[in-house]
Amino acid sequence: METAANLNEQFAETAFTKQSGVFDALYSGNTIINYKRKRVREHILRYLKPGSYILELNSGTGEDALFFARHGFKIHATDISKGMQNELNKKTIQNGMQQMISTEICSFTQLPQLNNKGPYDLILSNFAGLNCIGELDKVLNSFSDLMNPGGMVTLVILPKFCLWETLLLFKGKFKTAFRRFFSSGGRTAHIEGVHFKCWYYNPSYIKKHLQVGFDVISIEGLCTIIPPSYIEGFAEKYPVAYKYLMCAEEKLKGTWPWRNIGDYFIISLKKKD
Repeated sequence: METAANLNEQFAETAFTKQSGVFDALYSGNTIINYKRKRVREHILRYLKPGSYILELNSGTGEDALFFARHGFKIHATDISKGMQNELNKKTIQNGMQQMISTEICSFTQLPQLNNKGPYDLILSNFAGLNCIGELDKVLNSFSDLMNPGGMVTLVILPKFCLWETLLLFKGKFKTAFRRFFSSGGRTAHIEGVHFKCWYYNPSYIKKHLQVGFDVISIEGLCTIIPPSYIEGFAEKYPVAYKYLMCAEEKLKGTWPWRNIGDYFIISLKKKD
């Protein structure tokens, strides 16, 4: 019997598979998306030891996998979307990275059944993949058994409050401004005509469910002061303002309240020895 969670995963898989062939063309030229990728990668490289073995969740078309492979890390890249995995595998071959990148179709909820169980030095989930499930606690509880002592978890999550979204209230966009506030039962997202639910989680939720076996290393706000990437063309239309906001975010990203009120937050935790 299909559960609601299983059905939601199937809808999400269909949506991202349908988008996989055009995903890079849609997003690779977006200045703020490229800024976000750079921030996440710099964050990880500050803490990750050379030669580490990475388990990537919701790996998409493989942009992060290729980046870390080029920096000498081995990556096992997983995704529920067959289309995304196909695109990643093409890139792996085109770039001659078969020795550095392996792939596996796997849902977040099936991590204990991974064929490749590591153990890993980093578990990475970028750009809100984990917001596509309503039982994140079960996923977090599966991490420890897949990791080496001293290993790291880095998650990039959509929180329940985003300053920029709330400010859209003044433009009359009430639905967008308040969509995160009233989301305990999940909010409907749609990609390529396919609808599925997503949920929002604050840093406190991650800390609570990993507190027994992990210590928090860092929490940073992402697109707290810089606007979210869906405000298209901001960096190009207002280059001076964009540069100013980027400098401000760099200074304030790890401080309260800015680390909690961005479009995303980056949280890294270390597994206790």
